[in-house]
Amino acid sequence: MTIEATDPIVIRDERFARFERVEWWDQKRLRDARVLVIGAGAIGNEVIKNLALLGIGHLVIADMDTIELSNLSRSVLFREADAGKSKAECAARAAREIYPELDVHAVNCNVVAGLGLGYFRWADVVVGALDNREARLFTNSACARTGRPWVDGGIEVLQGVARGFAPPQTACYECTMSEVDWRIVNTRRSCSMLARRALEHGGTPTTPTTASIIGAIEAQEVVKILHGLPALLGRGFVFEGASHSSYGVSYAIDPDCPWHEPVAPIDALPDAGWNTPLTAVWSAADALLGGVDALELGRELVEKLECVSCGDTRTLLQPIDSVSDDDARCVRCGDDATPHFLHSLSGGSEYVTRSARELGLPRWDVVWARRGDRFHGFELAADGGVQ
Repeated sequence: MTIEATDPIVIRDERFARFERVEWWDQKRLRDARVLVIGAGAIGNEVIKNLALLGIGHLVIADMDTIELSNLSRSVLFREADAGKSKAECAARAAREIYPELDVHAVNCNVVAGLGLGYFRWADVVVGALDNREARLFTNSACARTGRPWVDGGIEVLQGVARGFAPPQTACYECTMSEVDWRIVNTRRSCSMLARRALEHGGTPTTPTTASIIGAIEAQEVVKILHGLPALLGRGFVFEGASHSSYGVSYAIDPDCPWHEPVAPIDALPDAGWNTPLTAVWSAADALLGGVDALELGRELVEKLECVSCGDTRTLLQPIDSVSDDDARCVRCGDDATPHFLHSLSGGSEYVTRSARELGLPRWDVVWARRGDRFHGFELAADGGVQ
């Protein structure tokens, strides 16, 4: 199954009649729109519900978690019988019940490790309903690399924020990060694998009322972006529910942020997919660029793990967020292991002869070729879409 709709979506005039009374409203534009929602928790539920009510035509929902009973007090799309089931799949089912003509697909994956950049390139707008910095950083970089605007939302008890980013033209998520944010991220990145696990903690306390407000604002920003109206791009809305002293904020572009260069062009390679050796990408890039210095990967891979105690080293080739506790332990002595990362492949690397799957990259990903200062992306499109 692919992301392309199998049947035409029919707009029933009476369903959206109230919307059409809005002078600038274009229901066909919403029907044709493609939206990627990352996260199907409390905020994601509200975003998905509203996008279905609005008549968005094509929707992909990505989430790695299963439903717990504690989700039921904050997630309008889930029921008690859904406990233990995929959040993404249950949210997709509920969205289809709201709007039967909706073309909706669920992707069960850790976004950082398993969501190919082809999904971002497919989307007109990306919505983040995330609960951690690492996932936001990845979403931000993926949107910057593929030239897609995205809307981010976060909540804590009676407070929340909704904001939008469209790098390179506007400030991006990285531009908004404080020294404290970076210190936390860099501390975690510098740790050994088991120490990274120890830094993980439970979710932020949330309420359904704040999730409703922030999720509704995010969905509304999607509508505005799709209609070409002024939106929260490079700006944010801070909701202060305790005292109702809410306010807007503008974000400045950080001159040291890497995501504000012109977006490199990307071509789809229809004959290259998950199992195709990356020599196919190298050959296509060589023909286009007149030479290749390296292939740049769109995510951080753990090439190998080195034991802190005994020095034993083993090849892993997995995205860091898919490395399990067992993987992180030395097979010889059981002690902690330090990761060595793989970001790019030179012409002499044995990894160029391997496929995206063998390297630990997800389906429908994008790989960039570099020659000097010039970059060109190649989408591994042969088996792209929802599997």
